[in-house]
Amino acid sequence: MTTQPVETVATGADKVKLAVAVGLLLAGLAAFYALAKQGPYLQWAALLALLVAAAIAFFSAEPGKALIGYGRESIRELRKVVWPTRKEAIQMTGYVFAFVVAMALFLWLTDKTLEWLLYDLILGWKH
Repeated sequence: MTTQPVETVATGADKVKLAVAVGLLLAGLAAFYALAKQGPYLQWAALLALLVAAAIAFFSAEPGKALIGYGRESIRELRKVVWPTRKEAIQMTGYVFAFVVAMALFLWLTDKTLEWLLYDLILGWKH
């Protein structure tokens, strides 16, 4: 992953765009509830239209552009991952299951040994 210096300069225009995005988001929620008597189609249309407008306002600001850049960088890095073959994945799954069974047996044996030691030998309680 490339490490580039991050410069975050919040300009006045970016602050206005973010405030507009938040305002549109709140207006969408208010419109959704205010238009409840008008019917669900108008209600949902107003909500979706204002949410799309809020998204456009957000992604036109610098934080939105930075989020898009982060997503592109993540996809680029994901393409570099070397995924295991089917055979390797099945083998590793088998190893995990074998380890879990071995640990379960070990813990059960330890529990029963301590139970026998404490209750039968030291305290003399018989079940």
